[in-house]
Amino acid sequence: MVNLESGPSLLHGVYNDATLGLFFAIAFTITWTLFITVATRVPAGTVAGQLLILGGAISPAIAAITLTGWRDGAEAVRALLRRILIAEVPGRYYAFALLYLLAIKLTAALLHRFILGAWPGFSVDALLVAPFAIALSVPVQAGEEIGWRGYALPRLAERFGLAGGSLLLGVIWAVWHIPQFYIAGADSYHQSFVVWGFQVVAMSVAFAWLYARTGGSLFLVMVLHAAINNTKDVVPAGLSEPRGVFSLHASAISWLTLALLWTCALYFLKRIARPGTAVQ
Repeated sequence: MVNLESGPSLLHGVYNDATLGLFFAIAFTITWTLFITVATRVPAGTVAGQLLILGGAISPAIAAITLTGWRDGAEAVRALLRRILIAEVPGRYYAFALLYLLAIKLTAALLHRFILGAWPGFSVDALLVAPFAIALSVPVQAGEEIGWRGYALPRLAERFGLAGGSLLLGVIWAVWHIPQFYIAGADSYHQSFVVWGFQVVAMSVAFAWLYARTGGSLFLVMVLHAAINNTKDVVPAGLSEPRGVFSLHASAISWLTLALLWTCALYFLKRIARPGTAVQ
């Protein structure tokens, strides 16, 4: 067992090492430069636009691998990447990763029916496609998860504890996405970043809990990330006429989802805030 709050084996350096700040600076610079280019100059629907979006999406991994190699050498890079191979964990963690957001969205739909007297929209197509989309998407999520959970979270947890580190990382992770909300054609285009951002902070806590419970498995958080991306539209939440990125105007499903995510996050925070919270 490795303690995320005090154990060194997941940490290649200490929190106050300037490389953590450099990690965030590199990730933001690459992503914001490429995403803003797509938002302002290169249409997202073109091959060039898609390549730029992909480049932005993998920037956390680029920053993490580069800085790990520079600071700690090739063996440290191999140790970081080996966390992708941690896959032999109890099946309940796979079930959680695959079904977490889907369960949240379906519960939000039930609450929508109970509170507002009408069912929200459902997408059967999104549900049917989800297993295949998740399978294809899992490898792509290494581009973010090597950076966020593999590199940044353990270092933040060393300084702030796993609970505090997960919340701080959630804020940073959400802000990193802001240019995406200005890319025409994206499902987040001009939707409420504020409501979505608070959802992301809550999800960051769930990611940290799963990471800790699975012995620091990057593979499991990659599965969770892929499942979130590909089950969110089973109960669509976007407004057909969004009011703007920093508006609080969001659909009832968005607000209900936010409430449910934070209900779960409070439970996970209580679990991971215990002294000696460990990766096992």
